[in-house]
Amino acid sequence: MIVIDPASAVPPFEQLRSQLVDEIAAGSLAAGARLPTVRRLADDLGLAPGTVARAYRELEASGFIETRGRHGTFVAPQGDVARQQAQRAAAAFAEQIRALRLDADDALALVAAALRSEPLTS
Repeated sequence: MIVIDPASAVPPFEQLRSQLVDEIAAGSLAAGARLPTVRRLADDLGLAPGTVARAYRELEASGFIETRGRHGTFVAPQGDVARQQAQRAAAAFAEQIRALRLDADDALALVAAALRSEPLTS
């Protein structure tokens, strides 16, 4: 949960930026997670849209988030290349599961079963 302290000596954009970095590092915001729009987050936190936009710009420049045009802003994969690919695959899988309206427990069971099975060879 993001909390901005208006009495803090730390500027609001930096409070927002550092809290989002902390949530990404802790895994609370997973790779592929969609972030609120600038206006929505500004309204939710009682900030000016420019403040949120600045935090998002700095997060994007640092590689923590990525903007996909009209599709929105998302948490970027972190870590080594293999982990980044796995995070992208997991995000795509989660999106597909939501589209199919399957239960998360069922989806996890499917993944566990797939990981236990032997790879198909040609």
